[in-house]
Amino acid sequence: MSDDRLLLGIDIGSSSSKGVLVDLGGRIIAEQSVAHGFEMPQPGWAEQDAEAIWWHDFCIISRALIADAGIDPQRIAGVAASAIAPTMLPLDENHRPLRPAILYGIDTRAGEEIAEMTAALGEDAIFARTGQLLSAQSVGPKALWYRKHQPELYSRTRKIVTAATYLVFRLTDNFVIDNYVAPYFTPFFDAHQLAWRQDWVETVCPLDWLPDTRWSIESAGTVTARAAAETGIPRGTPVAVGTADALAEAVAAGATSNGDLMVMYGTTLFLIQTTARYRPHRDLWASVHAAPGAAILAAGMSTSGALLTWFRDELAHEERHAAEESGNSAFTLLAERAAQTPPGSAGLIALPYFSGERTPINDVHAKGVFFGLTLSHKRAHLYRSCLEGIAYGLRHNIEAMAEADANPQRLIAIGGGAQDALWLQICSDVTGLPQDLPAETIGAAYGDAYIAGLAAGIFRDWRPLRERWVRIARRVEPNPEAKALYDQLYLVYRDLYRDNQAHMRRLSRLT
Repeated sequence: MSDDRLLLGIDIGSSSSKGVLVDLGGRIIAEQSVAHGFEMPQPGWAEQDAEAIWWHDFCIISRALIADAGIDPQRIAGVAASAIAPTMLPLDENHRPLRPAILYGIDTRAGEEIAEMTAALGEDAIFARTGQLLSAQSVGPKALWYRKHQPELYSRTRKIVTAATYLVFRLTDNFVIDNYVAPYFTPFFDAHQLAWRQDWVETVCPLDWLPDTRWSIESAGTVTARAAAETGIPRGTPVAVGTADALAEAVAAGATSNGDLMVMYGTTLFLIQTTARYRPHRDLWASVHAAPGAAILAAGMSTSGALLTWFRDELAHEERHAAEESGNSAFTLLAERAAQTPPGSAGLIALPYFSGERTPINDVHAKGVFFGLTLSHKRAHLYRSCLEGIAYGLRHNIEAMAEADANPQRLIAIGGGAQDALWLQICSDVTGLPQDLPAETIGAAYGDAYIAGLAAGIFRDWRPLRERWVRIARRVEPNPEAKALYDQLYLVYRDLYRDNQAHMRRLSRLT
């Protein structure tokens, strides 16, 4: 095959799916995206349809990319998919979904099961073997919830998979999960052996319900004739094991060296710091990278972009109407008005725990708060306080990473929210850290394309990624004056949760 080979990467996110065709030098030949949503059938629940969204979007995007580029599909030398993770999707004996997938940490339904499993197995034992504690992010408690609350469906189950596993199965007929995502099936995965822990798995389900584990960059198989007919990708095309959207984002950002911290600004905020060795922390998530030789320390906030979307939809009708008339984004108008509001939002502080919170507090009962409201506050203050509250949460997570002796050497901002200049500036001001912005902002799908090249044997390491694919377009520097003010407000932010934690739990019991 000649040098005109192309690599296909597709990412299925919380609120949209994106795909790219990339040449071997990292140039994007074509890109496509499809918007979608997820269902919240009850407070604290978050679900998505695997067939109608995950696989539907994948097929639509793959065919559109090939048509848009006007290429011979035989030029596609490899394909990789990433997706939201960890998700809990049960399949029947015919490998069809039995229910919508239960999503990652924004779904907080399994609080009782977290407590039950922790009591049964022991918090210290879980952390020692898995490198993580049970939280709303963990698949194990959600699988237990499923067994307890939907026994008829559970009795028909033959596989439990995550989103990328399902996509790879539809492409290759093989069930695999990467070593990065598998630890989030806590407490099922032994982080030291990189293997399922049978005794703990079988407290909930049979071992053979879980996929085989491999590295993200390994081959999972090749495209089947059936998948070729649905996607337009030629039969026999190599398919990577793939990974979660967050790790694919880190690859897209070039965060593959020790000390690189990727900050993904999306529906949720996710952080991945590359470390030279495994550094577990009880309040964070430790795992491995996409390939042998490096580890990661990860963190995630439950609502970041989701909080801003809620604000737009529920509290910014004026901006939405103006945006419809002008053709602008309501977020652009909100940001313009918030930018005219001084740092600190006139003493208003938001706790962004509108769907519980993941790291570092790991509390499914945490609630959103606007604290310090006065009659002088306007909508712009409220919106800016949301941006600042997310930034305080980012700082809290970075400080937790420092406790694990994983201090970031550089921050790399990526994701849809990285296009919001005000949000980025506030985050740099609050943390006191500069942020690099890559020139390519398509995100995880771009990282998927490179992973496809590794799985297909086109690349041997990360060197071409760092040298040719990832280019830094600009840097955001912190404002020292704003940082000094935020240092004081951050202390109030930290105390607010601590002082109101008991009240939040009481509200959860009452509602």
